[in-house]
Amino acid sequence: MNPAVTWQGASHLLAYPDERFWARLPLLRPALLPHFSRFIARIEALGPGELAAHYVDTFDLKRRCCLYLTYYTDGDTRRRGQSLAVLKAHYRAAGWELLEDELPDFLPVMLEFAALTPSGTDVLRSYRVQLETLLAALRQEGSPYSLVVEVVCATLPPLTAAERDLSVRLARSGPPAESVGTYR
Repeated sequence: MNPAVTWQGASHLLAYPDERFWARLPLLRPALLPHFSRFIARIEALGPGELAAHYVDTFDLKRRCCLYLTYYTDGDTRRRGQSLAVLKAHYRAAGWELLEDELPDFLPVMLEFAALTPSGTDVLRSYRVQLETLLAALRQEGSPYSLVVEVVCATLPPLTAAERDLSVRLARSGPPAESVGTYR
């Protein structure tokens, strides 16, 4: 499958599973099979209510399963603001303008950018370690979303030994924290 088609499909599959998600799924199915067939079978078995609850439990309540990729290396620190600004600059340089409520490191946004913009491929590749860290966490949780991230990772170059070590360290330590304005 063409990486751009894979990334566009993954962008849709990693979106919150609301009514629009379920309405789009039959339209996307022909383009997404066979790569995402295992994921689609699992989510259809869950159904809308259970999948929505799983999505919230996985991505909103578990720090280790974050769809905001700068969070893995920057946490909730000032450094994350700089990383977000760099991403926004990449988007603007390609003629993209995000909606006010979108953060540039949200994986579905990054995947859509990579699918539709030549420079997006390099941006996505630069977050390879974070993607692998997310994949490991989703696998550990037994989440069907691991199947989507696994397909995305398969479209990218394999991790180097140094990148694999960094991913393991990030998974063990979690995102960095910053104490601002704390008195002792």
